[in-house]
Amino acid sequence: MSGMSPEMRAKLKTVSTATLMTALYKRGFRNQMIQGVLPLKAGGPTMVGEAYTLRYIPAREDLNPITVFRDRAHPQRKAVEECPPGAVMVIDSRKDARAASAGSILATRLMVRGCAGLVTDGGFRDADEIARLEMPSYHARPSAPTNLTLHQAIDINVPIGCGDAPVFPGDVIVGDGDGVAVIPAHLADAVADEAVEMTAYEDFVTEEVRKGRTILGLYPATDEQSLADFAAWRKRTGR
Repeated sequence: MSGMSPEMRAKLKTVSTATLMTALYKRGFRNQMIQGVLPLKAGGPTMVGEAYTLRYIPAREDLNPITVFRDRAHPQRKAVEECPPGAVMVIDSRKDARAASAGSILATRLMVRGCAGLVTDGGFRDADEIARLEMPSYHARPSAPTNLTLHQAIDINVPIGCGDAPVFPGDVIVGDGDGVAVIPAHLADAVADEAVEMTAYEDFVTEEVRKGRTILGLYPATDEQSLADFAAWRKRTGR
């Protein structure tokens, strides 16, 4: 992984996934929101980090007995121990939450190792315990059974599909109350900068709308007066 700069991480923590998706849409990207996942704990901090991926396939029973976890090179265990600090582990569980992608012990290990978050398009067991961790986590719904019943971990840090979104290792992952966005790595700096600018304008618009101003000509800014008022607002607020 390239290593995200502290400046970019700080910028992305101030913007929403909705704003990021608009910036990506302007660049022709329409499929960068992981579908069907929500935070286990509402109101938590924004999750930002580079993607480190784990891929599951349908389990084949003769290759996936409970004894596989004795192998230190088992992909799930290996991924938990190798996901870099500051990264977000993103798991392709085939949008199937009938069996768990991981549980609280593995999530706790990721948190202690300094990882920035955990995402699956399936589910986690021990969901209540994971929700209480300081590390943000996202899933489709709780899953009590062990992953052995349906899933088999097969690949680490390869391109995956998670909730119908393409996720490549090193892509920038941002999660908030609305869900999880995936920013292609080569666009991350430009998208972060644009999202910060968009957020400033949206904050200005929100203030104006609360005062009773019409959105016509304001959102989007099709009137010159809106741009002039925004410039004055930025000067006054230091934004």
